Amino acid sequence: MKLIGNYTSPYVRKISVILLEKGLTFEFVNVNPWVDDSPAPQFNPLGKVPALITDEGEQWFDSPIIAQYLELLDLAPEIIPRDPKAALKVRQLEALSDGILDAALTSVREKFRPPEQQSEEILVRQREKIGRALDMLEQYAADGTLTAEPLNLANISAACAVGYLNFRRVSPGWCVNRPHLVKLVEKLFLRESFARTEPPAA
Repeated sequence: MKLIGNYTSPYVRKISVILLEKGLTFEFVNVNPWVDDSPAPQFNPLGKVPALITDEGEQWFDSPIIAQYLELLDLAPEIIPRDPKAALKVRQLEALSDGILDAALTSVREKFRPPEQQSEEILVRQREKIGRALDMLEQYAADGTLTAEPLNLANISAACAVGYLNFRRVSPGWCVNRPHLVKLVEKLFLRESFARTEPPAA
């Protein structure tokens, strides 16, 4: 099994954590999807990571799809509940966290542009999206909908989102007035799977 990804991608980190938690052996192939000669399109026509190549040669891409495939292998821990409605709630929380990542990545790419070409309107819009989504995660963490245990796709995704905000210094001070979310992700960051997948220092 090969995981095509990048060490700094939070979507790739999500899948790496799942693979490690399920005890699956895999080869990590580090690629940069942003360069002109990137090999990423060989594995995903959209040129994005992660992509997963199975031992049988199947190609799966997009982190929610890969997570679903890995769950079909029926290996512990169960990261998506078998009950359909409970599974839907977990997937919604995953989508919420992935939305934070989408907004954060948009902000990061915008800041890579020359200062005179950056759009403050775009940056403000992304900050607002991130703030609203974090508020909802805090609410779910406070009412027990989102917990650190048992491990599942919802809390893995939330921790990867927060980890990326910290890594790229997007929305500094995000933790203010969000104590339940802080406590939740701090507990998850203590797991070996998260420690092993922490992105390299920028």
